[in-house]
Amino acid sequence: MKKIEAVVWPEKFSYIKDALAKAGYPSLTTYEVKGRGRQGGVVQLVREKEVKVDLLPKTKIEVIVNDNEVEKVVQIIAEAARTGDIGDGKIFVLPVEEVIHIRTGERGTVV
Repeated sequence: MKKIEAVVWPEKFSYIKDALAKAGYPSLTTYEVKGRGRQGGVVQLVREKEVKVDLLPKTKIEVIVNDNEVEKVVQIIAEAARTGDIGDGKIFVLPVEEVIHIRTGERGTVV
C-alpha cells in the first residue's frame, strides 16, 4: 500500500476531489496548509507598498491506495491540479506498512 500526498492550490481541491471520486477513489483526508517552493513566495501590493508573502495558502490531500493503483491516482491528481504555472504543487508517494479499520478490526487492505 502507498500513501499519496499532494500539496496543491486550494482552488484546485474541488476538481481533484471530484475527479478522484468519479474514478472510484472517494476517500481522502485534507488539510489547509501554508508553504512555499523554489519561487520563495510572491510580492503583493498592499496599501501602495510591496509586501513579500513567502508562505502561500495550499491544500494538502492524502489518499491511501493499493500499490497497483498508485500511477492512476497520481495521474488523476496531476491532471486536475495542473495550471502550468509556478506553484502548482507536488505529489509525494510513501510506503504504508499496514491499514487497520477501527470499526471492524480488519487489517491489510484499503477498501
